[in-house]
Amino acid sequence: MFVGEAVGFPRDDSVVPYRQSESVCQRRNRRYLLRLMPKPIARSKTRKSVAKRFKITARGKVLRAQSSRRHLLSAKNAKRKRHLAKAALVHHTDVARIKANLPFG
Repeated sequence: MFVGEAVGFPRDDSVVPYRQSESVCQRRNRRYLLRLMPKPIARSKTRKSVAKRFKITARGKVLRAQSSRRHLLSAKNAKRKRHLAKAALVHHTDVARIKANLPFG
């Protein structure tokens, strides 16, 4: 068996039959089928800015940090600062948008 026959090339220099819908290249009076590379599958990437701000729990809930813990801390009492240090849940209307940006989370 000729090796070229396995991949669809003829043994002699005759014209290869082709369908009208496929692309054809011409070079030195020979016709051959244009073989296109396979199309890569689109890969969804993690948005790093979202990954730094949110955490997904094992049950699928999304956690976020609370605001008002950066400056002007002397005006806030200890109990308020202690509660602001804990993570809070993201509102259910924003969960789908955040999970779309964290495909591996």
